[in-house]
Amino acid sequence: MKAVIQRVKRTTLRVDGELISEIPFGLAVYLGVKCGDGDNLPAQMAKKIANLRIFEDDNGKMNLSVKDVGGEVLLISQFTLYGDPSHGNRPSFSMAERPERADFLYEKCVEELKNSGVVVKKGVFGADMKIEQFNDGPVTIIYEI
Repeated sequence: MKAVIQRVKRTTLRVDGELISEIPFGLAVYLGVKCGDGDNLPAQMAKKIANLRIFEDDNGKMNLSVKDVGGEVLLISQFTLYGDPSHGNRPSFSMAERPERADFLYEKCVEELKNSGVVVKKGVFGADMKIEQFNDGPVTIIYEI
């Protein structure tokens, strides 16, 4: 399981021109599920996302989590995080988990984040999503378990 975690001021997600999700500030998280990822990984990933200290405190030091600052998380499923472009110019997605299993683990991650006290908004699994985000910093962390 891999996440690209970006600190944002504002993020919106649309499908077919319709606003699906929006957060005022917090984290835009792109989540990829790899073949063979276990049922225990969503809880570990959610714990890391909820507690990752990448927001600045009063001294300008990255010392606060999304929970500490009252931010929200927009969790976006993205199988292309497991795209492998090393052979030729067209990436292979053979490392990405099957859609049914990936959706199951994605939803478990949403549930675990909510259980940790974070406000979570979602994308639409498998949809062609249009995402606008206003990055803050920019701060981008890539985390894989």
